[in-house]
Amino acid sequence: MKILSYILSPIFMFVFFMFLVIFHPIQWISLNLFGHGAHGKVVAVLNFFLVKSLLILGVPVRLINKQKLPEDTTLIFVSNHQSTFDIPPIGWFFRKHYPKFVAKIELGKGIPSVSYNLRHGGAALINRKDAKQALTELGRFSKSINKKKWGAIIFPEGTRSRDGNPKPFSTNGLKMVTKYNPDGYIVPLTINNSWKVFKYGKFPLGLGSPISITTHKPIKIDSLPFDELVKEVETTVKNHII
Repeated sequence: MKILSYILSPIFMFVFFMFLVIFHPIQWISLNLFGHGAHGKVVAVLNFFLVKSLLILGVPVRLINKQKLPEDTTLIFVSNHQSTFDIPPIGWFFRKHYPKFVAKIELGKGIPSVSYNLRHGGAALINRKDAKQALTELGRFSKSINKKKWGAIIFPEGTRSRDGNPKPFSTNGLKMVTKYNPDGYIVPLTINNSWKVFKYGKFPLGLGSPISITTHKPIKIDSLPFDELVKEVETTVKNHII
C-alpha cells in the first residue's frame, strides 16, 4: 500500500495544486465583474473539485447529516480539526450557508485560490501573536456574518490534531462570535479520518481511509450560558471521534 502511495501521491498533489492555480484567476474575474455572489459560487465549485481529487488517493468524503439546519440565521459550525482536507468538504457540503472561516493570518498570502478567498471572501484572518488585532478582526467578522446571515467555521482546537486525538478547545474566538450572534445556532461537527491522509507525514500520502463529517443537533446560542454551551459542544464533537 505504501509503495502505491509513492506513485499516487505526486499525481494527487499535481491535480490538487492545478485546481488551485486554475481557479485563482476565475475567482478574481467573478468577484470583480459579478460580485460576491458569483465569487461564492466559484469557490463552491473549487471545493467540489478539491474534494473529488481525493479519490485519486482512494479517499471518498461523506457527509452524515440527519439534522434539519435552521435557515435565515447565522450558523456557527464548530468542528475538530485533523488536516488541511477538513476545509474543502465543509466549504462544499455547507455551501448554501455561505461558510466563512476563522483562519490564521499566515494563510492570507502565498497560496493560490486559498489566500485570495480568505482575503476577499469574508473570512477572519487572525494574528495569534497580536491579541488586539485578533479581537478587532473577530469583532468585525462576527458583526459581518450576523448582518449577512453567513455561516462561520471555527476550529477551537486552534491547530490540527496529527493523530486524530482531539486537543482542548480554546474558547476566546467562539466567545466573540457568539456574543454578536445570540439569535444564531451552533452546529457541532465531527470529522473522522482526515488525519490519516498524513499518517506517513507530508509524503507519501495515506491511501484508502474514507473521511466522514457528521453533523450534530444545532444548539441555539442564547439557550445556555456560554460555559455550558461550550462544554456541550465540545463533548458532542469529541464523543463521536473514532
